[in-house]
Amino acid sequence: MTIAHNIETIRRDLPASVKLMAVSKQVPVALMREAYAVGIRDFGESRIQEAQAKQQELADLPDLCWHLIGHLQGNKVRKAVQIFDWIHSIDSLKLLQQIDRVCAELDKKVQICLQVKILPDPDKYGWTIPDLLADLPQICECQHLHIAGLMAIPPLGLTPAQTQALFESARDLSIQIRQQSGSRLDLPELSIGMSGDYRSAITAGSTIIRLGSILFGDRRSE
Repeated sequence: MTIAHNIETIRRDLPASVKLMAVSKQVPVALMREAYAVGIRDFGESRIQEAQAKQQELADLPDLCWHLIGHLQGNKVRKAVQIFDWIHSIDSLKLLQQIDRVCAELDKKVQICLQVKILPDPDKYGWTIPDLLADLPQICECQHLHIAGLMAIPPLGLTPAQTQALFESARDLSIQIRQQSGSRLDLPELSIGMSGDYRSAITAGSTIIRLGSILFGDRRSE
């Protein structure tokens, strides 16, 4: 199957309200160009160095939107703000506040998703739900970036029903935060759903699905 066929097949399932982000980490630029040719404009990368190299190679495509979906270390915040339009993996108040300061210095307002762990998971970063709710007053003070929504990744090994419930919990948390913050955090975006579970995520209200292997096939091993 071609990348174009894969994308068109998925689009048939996709409501107009849902953005398809192609997870392009470890994907050759030539395949990203194939995706671009059939309308993909949003690409997700996990590593700053890889993203920089690809941005240089794809500089002739001016309308790309770059998303950072991997864990962000504090010493790489400035570069991340410089080269990404979206950062989905903000997992602590300290990191959010650091990005807010850098955005002010660079006069750039990036789109941010707050990464939350709906269920305990030692292999994932993110706020727990109680910690995120407790941090809301300080989160609302970050005025130099745009907090667009929540991002969540299910733990490995969940059943389809458990995954569906987790996605619905993320949606409900977004509503709760909107209410608890007095609408200071609107959170219109919900970045949930990957290649194996995106249909469940859409049913739960996802607005951004992050698809890699289902578009490009298995990536080369690291």
